[in-house]
Amino acid sequence: MAYDAGWAVAGWATDAGPGRSGDPGDRRGLGDRRGPKRPGRSLVTRSSTRLATLPDTMTTTMTTSNRRIADPASATIRPRPILVVDDDPKIVRLVRTYLERDGHDVVSAADGRAAIAAIERHRPALVILDLMLPEIDGRDVIRALRRDEAATGRASIPVLILSARGSLGDRIAGFEDGADDYLPKPFSPAELSLRVGAILRRVAAGSPGDPSPATAGSTGEGPPRPPLRQADVVIDRDRHEVTRGGVQIPLTYVEFRLLETLVEADGRVLSRDQLLDAVYGADATDVLDRTIDVHVGRLRDRLGDDADRPRYVMTVRGVGYRSAPAGPGR
Repeated sequence: MAYDAGWAVAGWATDAGPGRSGDPGDRRGLGDRRGPKRPGRSLVTRSSTRLATLPDTMTTTMTTSNRRIADPASATIRPRPILVVDDDPKIVRLVRTYLERDGHDVVSAADGRAAIAAIERHRPALVILDLMLPEIDGRDVIRALRRDEAATGRASIPVLILSARGSLGDRIAGFEDGADDYLPKPFSPAELSLRVGAILRRVAAGSPGDPSPATAGSTGEGPPRPPLRQADVVIDRDRHEVTRGGVQIPLTYVEFRLLETLVEADGRVLSRDQLLDAVYGADATDVLDRTIDVHVGRLRDRLGDDADRPRYVMTVRGVGYRSAPAGPGR
């Protein structure tokens, strides 16, 4: 299908293509001709989509949302912005419009170096990141962010990759680098908006004290939950912290939720689908089933765990994962 850049920019608000009514409630992507969605999951993905292609161009500008707060009282606690990193200004405008329509503040960067600077300056609630960037590649941006969080103990910032690199290998590599979600281009802006909302809700549920868009103004009141323990690891669910021998271990939201779910299961074996539902939600149908294997590997690296002699996370071949049983010296 030929790409009409002028139409795509002019018709972004409704995802409407030539000959379509432009119903703003339509969540399919530009030029989508799919039939009814099939239920169930495949061995590789939980569903698949086919959408029109958006081109990549280059720019090196960095912009900030110029929206104003309507209610002066809300200025006391400003929600952290969402950082959009892409070198195509048309895509940045498209994503910005959908996010601002949902009430989010947005900042943007057009290359990897500017992205790292924007992360340090704004500490965004979420980073939406292209991979093929000038200056510094998007994968290197994720690695730099995760190294900084590990070194400083800062709370993990979720990253959603939005890239034309959509192969299975690319997606697995993105998760290995520390991404929390992955949406290949071409994409539906409405689907992106839903994924952003889901990520922010998950982070808010795990971090009651975090002033993210979903939790700004929340008091975080409620009875404290007792910590979970696995060998010498302590999981503080209210503070969203994990310590081993009294030393804090920085985990991404997905890693934290994965560990919490396994320990809460108290030795029961959980399948990959069960873990995906616990981490991403039952409605996240486009997440790779093998993504859990990648996250388990990263979690083991963070904990210093050995897959052959596990102290924390045990693999049950052909079934899934469980928390490792306590044993002598554990």
